[in-house]
Amino acid sequence: MPRDPRQIQLEIDAARESLAATLDQLVFRSSPQRLKARGQAAVQNFLTTAAGKATVGALGLLVTLVVVQKVRNRND
Repeated sequence: MPRDPRQIQLEIDAARESLAATLDQLVFRSSPQRLKARGQAAVQNFLTTAAGKATVGALGLLVTLVVVQKVRNRND
């Protein structure tokens, strides 16, 4: 039995609207500004934790040791 053309058109329109909504969500999720803001927030949140502070301290110590070693080697 053939399908009603009006019903087919309604299904096509519904599918088109669903695809448009999905595309809008993908555009929003992949927005460079949004991704940048999320990344910055994640880093800031990490740096306020104990592990983040320890990491920054360890990196500071490592940089200090490397600089001191370079200065010592230059003077030798």
